[in-house]
Amino acid sequence: MWEAINNFLVAVDDKVWGVPLMVLIIAGGVLLTSRLGFLQVRRLPLALKWMFKNEEEGDGEISSFAALCTALSATIGTGNIVGVATAVCAGGPGALFWMIVAAFFGMATKFSEGLLAVKYRVVAEDGHSLGGPFYYIEKGMGPKWKWLGKIFAFFGVCVGLFGIGTFSQVNGISSAVQNFFDPDKTNCINIPFLGQYSVAVVVSSLILAFCVAAILIGGLKRIATVSQIIVPFMAVIYIVLSVTLIICNITEIPAAIVTVVKAAFNPSAVTGGVVGSMIVAMQKGVARGIFSNEAGLGSAPIAAAAAQTKEPVRQGLVSMTGTFIDTIIICTMTGLSIVLTGAWQVEGIEGVQVTTYAFQNGLPLPQKLTAFILMLCLVFFAFTTILGWDYYSERCLEYLTNGHQKKIIVYRWLYILAVFIGPYMTVSAVWTIADIFNGLMAIPNMIALFALSGVVAKETKDFFKAEKHKL
Repeated sequence: MWEAINNFLVAVDDKVWGVPLMVLIIAGGVLLTSRLGFLQVRRLPLALKWMFKNEEEGDGEISSFAALCTALSATIGTGNIVGVATAVCAGGPGALFWMIVAAFFGMATKFSEGLLAVKYRVVAEDGHSLGGPFYYIEKGMGPKWKWLGKIFAFFGVCVGLFGIGTFSQVNGISSAVQNFFDPDKTNCINIPFLGQYSVAVVVSSLILAFCVAAILIGGLKRIATVSQIIVPFMAVIYIVLSVTLIICNITEIPAAIVTVVKAAFNPSAVTGGVVGSMIVAMQKGVARGIFSNEAGLGSAPIAAAAAQTKEPVRQGLVSMTGTFIDTIIICTMTGLSIVLTGAWQVEGIEGVQVTTYAFQNGLPLPQKLTAFILMLCLVFFAFTTILGWDYYSERCLEYLTNGHQKKIIVYRWLYILAVFIGPYMTVSAVWTIADIFNGLMAIPNMIALFALSGVVAKETKDFFKAEKHKL
């Protein structure tokens, strides 16, 4: 039965993430990059500066840095460690090339999303800020397009409950915990209707569900507080590990880069025919890139709308740094580590095991210590992603139900339940479900970005013209 379900999901995934959607997302990024005059290159230093410099006078619930950390908490997750591994294994090393290309243009997309989120946000009766694609579709494109905003919000709830928010993150955590504490599955218990699972998986799912429940009850400010502590700390540790691995294998870097570029356009020459076409490499790279940095997905602007800022352009720049940090830095390092060590060619391993193999064989550290540090990184990255995506999906549900708080509370408990059952899903099914909902969520958001690209260009031009006069 599971095999039939998995085959059906793969067929749907191939349709959703076909050439049209990839063209839509990349074309959107290219259009915005062109209209903004390669802003992601010219204004990146300023964006990185403003990332840490909060705007004191602005309206909103949390600081710009807290909003960025909330967004990063939802983006820096299993996509950076597990997602890159699955992309490179399924699409060959060339998937990394297409992931970086999509992220470069995705920076302009993420800038536009952050700008529009602040420009069209509203304030609820209890004072909290609401914003995101559903509002910039309704208020920017006009009330007659509200149905498109509703479609986005519906898929946003599905992505949170069945995709990025729960199953894929929890599955990544439980796999990492099992690989470290019980790799041979020597201590297992039988769960009715599900099968045999390691005690490590069962215990970790219980602890995780409890911790998630304890934080989610506190709302956005508690999520932001936790994210501001965990995200920067774990990101630095992971980057240091990755840089160390790359330095230790620095003589292999030129050959690895050649392999990545060659495999992007002629994968069969590198994979020996396992990956036969450029389309497959592109599909896996773009899909996993979107999963990781969420540029074009429309999720990050939901957090950006809560930032304390008066300037939509300023928040757009801060939002843009999320894609730069997430994919162009962290995912690239993970991908290079996997290619440098040949981990993607090792048979019999999948998901987090691929990245673990790369780090264990590429770092001059005891393998047990390396596996433990990587496990901690994955656990905390995925944990904060679970928190961030609960916030996103609750805001989507709030829009769908016109702020019906009882329905939101029921959804929150369903979310916690999904966290609990996530470890018992198969790896391939989890990632396929996440891909499908990601793609469906991206479509209405990209339509809005195309329609409002002129607004983005005008706001940006006016802002920098005014800033120049101030200087």
